[in-house]
Amino acid sequence: MSQLEKNKQAAINFYKTAFKGNPAKAVTEYVGNEYRQHNPHVADGPSGFIAYFERMQAEYPEKSVEFVRAVAQDDLVALHTHQTWGEPDNKEYITMDFFRFDENGKIVEHWDSIQEVITDTKSGRTMY
Repeated sequence: MSQLEKNKQAAINFYKTAFKGNPAKAVTEYVGNEYRQHNPHVADGPSGFIAYFERMQAEYPEKSVEFVRAVAQDDLVALHTHQTWGEPDNKEYITMDFFRFDENGKIVEHWDSIQEVITDTKSGRTMY
């Protein structure tokens, strides 16, 4: 398996592990010596990531994620996901997450963009 494929799988596994309620394990297995965060709602470093996902698990225990696309180039992986957050508001979101990997195949930086799903699109196509 190529390093690009390994990085794609690592990004997916990192996301799944955190999203399913175990962000500390996700950090231990997939994050490098640093973790730079560009999401304005998440603090820098592993502890900021863990705190955010622990809060999300408490607030939205039924949330789920579907991976629509994964693209890798150089030291970057992009994930396109469809998320359903469940109760209390049952909102759905489309996300674009970008992860930068170090030379050891560990995640060291993250950017994302999130958009609420709407069904009445001008094109008639889904957002994912």
